[in-house]
Amino acid sequence: MSLKLISGKERIDGMLQVNNINVYYDAIHAIKGVSLEVGEGEIVTLIGANGAGKSTILKTISGLLRSRTGDITFMGEHINNVAPHKIVERGLAHVPEGRRIFMQMTVQENLEMGAFTRSTGMESSMEHVYKLFPRMKERKKQIAGTLSGGEQQMLAIGRALMSQPKLLMMDEPSMGLAPILVEQIFEIIAELHKEGSTILLVEQNARMALSVADRAYVLETGKISLAGTGEELSQSDEIRRAYLGGEG
Repeated sequence: MSLKLISGKERIDGMLQVNNINVYYDAIHAIKGVSLEVGEGEIVTLIGANGAGKSTILKTISGLLRSRTGDITFMGEHINNVAPHKIVERGLAHVPEGRRIFMQMTVQENLEMGAFTRSTGMESSMEHVYKLFPRMKERKKQIAGTLSGGEQQMLAIGRALMSQPKLLMMDEPSMGLAPILVEQIFEIIAELHKEGSTILLVEQNARMALSVADRAYVLETGKISLAGTGEELSQSDEIRRAYLGGEG
C-alpha cells in the first residue's frame, strides 16, 4: 500500500499545482506549507476535521485569500496575484461552502450570472445544467431563496458549471443535506467525472468523498499529513478510525 506522508519533493504534472503555501488570519497560521496537485480529469478530495483549513485552501486557490509564500499555477500559468474574477475567466470555478446563491433572483437568473465571463454558448451550457439537474428546469422561474437546501446546492453547482470550467472546486457540497440528497449530489459529481470534468472536492463526509476520488489528501491542523488513492485511504485503519466512524 502506497499510503504515505507527503513530501514537498513529490510532483505530479497537474492542471493545478499548489506549492508550499502559508496562509494566515492575522496572527493565526491557518495553512502551513501545503503542497498538492490536481491532474486533468481527476477527482481529488481534501478530507479532514472541521477547522483543519480545507476551505481556506480553496479560497486561496480562487484568489479570495493570499498566501505569504509559495506558488499556485493553473494550466501552466501563475495565479498567485490574479483577481478572483480573472481566475474564473481562466477556467477555475468555485462552489463555495454555504452555497451563496442570489436568493432574490430566479433559478434561471442565477444560472445566467454564472456565465458572466462568457459571450457565447450560454444556451448550450444552460441545457447541460438542466440535463444534470432536471429539477432546476422545473423551477427555472422560481425565486432561489424559496428552494429547499438540496435544490439550492444543485443551483450553486449548476451556476459554477455555466462558466464551463476546466477545474471545478466544490466546498462541502453535502453539508446540511438529508442522506438521500447527499447520494444525489455525489451521483452528480460521479456523472461530471464520467464526462471528463476535473474536480477538487472539499468534504467532511469522508466516506462519500473517498468513494468518488481518484486521489485524496488528509489535512490536519493546516498541514497535509497523508495522501493516496481514494481506495487506499478508505482502506486505511488510521483513516477509518479518524474519519469513517471507527470501522476497522
